[in-house]
Amino acid sequence: MSTTRESARTGTPASLRTQAPSPGERPVPGTARRLLGRFRGQGALLTGVLLLGVASIALNVLGPLILGRVTDLVVAGLIGQRTAPGDTREQVVEGLRADGRGTVADVFDSVDFTPGHGVAFGRVGLLLLVLAGVYAASGLCWIMQGRLATVAIQRTVQRLRSDAAAKLARLPVFHIDRQPRGDLLSRVTTEIDNLAQTMQQTLSQITNSLLLVVGVLVMMFWVSPLLALIALATVPLSAVVAAALARRARPRFAEQWAATGALTARIEELCEGHALVRAFGRQEASAAAFREHNEALAGAAAEAQSVSGAIQPLITFIGNLNYVLVAVVGALRVASGSLSIGEVQAFVQYSRQFGQPLSQVTSLAGLVQSALASAQRYFELLDAPEQSADPAPPEHRAEPRGRVDFEAVSFRYEPQRPLIEGLSLSVRPGQLVAVVGPSGAGKTTLVNLLMRFYEVDGGRILLDGTDTAALPRGVLRSAVGMVQQDTWLFGGTIAENIAYGAQDATREQVEAAARAAHADHLIRTLPNGYDTVIDDEGSGVSAGEKQLITIARAFLADPAVLVLDEATSAVDTRTELLVQRAMAGLSRGRTSFVIAHRLSTVRGADLIVVMTDGRIVEQGAHEELLAAGGAYARLFAAQFA
Repeated sequence: MSTTRESARTGTPASLRTQAPSPGERPVPGTARRLLGRFRGQGALLTGVLLLGVASIALNVLGPLILGRVTDLVVAGLIGQRTAPGDTREQVVEGLRADGRGTVADVFDSVDFTPGHGVAFGRVGLLLLVLAGVYAASGLCWIMQGRLATVAIQRTVQRLRSDAAAKLARLPVFHIDRQPRGDLLSRVTTEIDNLAQTMQQTLSQITNSLLLVVGVLVMMFWVSPLLALIALATVPLSAVVAAALARRARPRFAEQWAATGALTARIEELCEGHALVRAFGRQEASAAAFREHNEALAGAAAEAQSVSGAIQPLITFIGNLNYVLVAVVGALRVASGSLSIGEVQAFVQYSRQFGQPLSQVTSLAGLVQSALASAQRYFELLDAPEQSADPAPPEHRAEPRGRVDFEAVSFRYEPQRPLIEGLSLSVRPGQLVAVVGPSGAGKTTLVNLLMRFYEVDGGRILLDGTDTAALPRGVLRSAVGMVQQDTWLFGGTIAENIAYGAQDATREQVEAAARAAHADHLIRTLPNGYDTVIDDEGSGVSAGEKQLITIARAFLADPAVLVLDEATSAVDTRTELLVQRAMAGLSRGRTSFVIAHRLSTVRGADLIVVMTDGRIVEQGAHEELLAAGGAYARLFAAQFA
């Protein structure tokens, strides 16, 4: 931004400077709580997600129990058809014990069979139909839960983006200046996209996993308290392993996303400076700088993924040990007659179901840590200091006349580096004031203070006798128009771009402003004239045409005070003459500040202000300053020697 190039070079205003938190500084619980708080207003949807999850899990945990009953029926039928009809179950068991086959007798004793009767296929078929219905209902609940979760997540993500956009609008200019635009872009897009993807993958899964653990645990204790305690034995070990690796992964994910922001900023620089890079033959150096950022990102990503990727294999290994232990103890319980085969089979399924959600939750730890790192960077943006609140608008305010007074104004970007000290200047309504001086003298800062892009550290600035700090920014900026050195256009028609500062302007007013800026003829030579669509880079129009469009925009706004920050520096000689003629007419009855390095554009100014090191060293008319032989005369001689 041309309006702030001095600030970008020298730093942050002393009155607004703050220390941004470093990656990993904010505690995870605080970040997580703030992120969960963004779901506020989605209570009905989240309640539906929870209830459908409960229903799905309740149906799901019935499956192994029904399947265990089917297994017992099949085993009972197989045993029954191999025993003599007419004997009772007790007689068969006692006969086996009498023959010295006690283990087999214990197994038979745990089975509810009827001697001489085979498999009850009717009951088995009915139970299998019930099982299919249970699993189908569970799946349907899961699908419905996923749809509700998606709606809740997308609404929350929409809110995240809206809050970020609103925050950007409230940020002071200095924050935008000191922050690489690629990093800001990453915080508003990449980080939110990562949060959306993670929430989409984890919300239902974590909810269902926790519900499944509770449901399965209840069923495990109902089937066999002993086996349930054995299954729980490895849970603390899994928790310790997962927590330790998650703690190690989080700062690495923070580094990864910070490197992503830096790489995005670098790519943006390469795109913006593509022609310049080629013009100076700096392709190799530019590619080397990109490789450095790319390698930093690759290294950070590899570190993060290697740590988080170790969680799943370790938890799976611990779960497999637990699975083997449960199977062995379960077999011994069947052999002793304490449990039926179907009960053990059901418990083994429950054991697998119990370990699966734990494994899933721990495997999501990497995703969660990545999301928390993104959330932290997002909240750093939301926590950035905002511009001071606007005062209440005045009840009665006359139309601005354009008198501007700087009274002992002081300003600094760094506490120990004052830029402007005790500057005083009075400008009468309708005067054309040229502000000149070497680069870094404080010219642009002066008008930035007038526009309240920054707040003064001392003194005050008056507009028609009213302190600008006492005016709402909207009121002030409607009275002071600005044409920047770097033209800014947005995607839309040329007419829409001209009307940007006056949304209710008619087409006739838009065209009149373009004629005043000597842009009308150039615009009408375009394929669709004022309806020609341009993108945000202004493709299809020249640099001079873009400059004229922005000047026409200022004409249409019709401010009492006009600021041109080197507005003709990007315009060719012919177009510059057109602009100078338009400015001569526009300046009648209007206070105008012109900041330019080319002194040929300011000879006709009513007042020329020469600045050096934040101070006004000379002021007067062109001929008067030349005759004085001071700083202005030296600048003039250097340019026209």
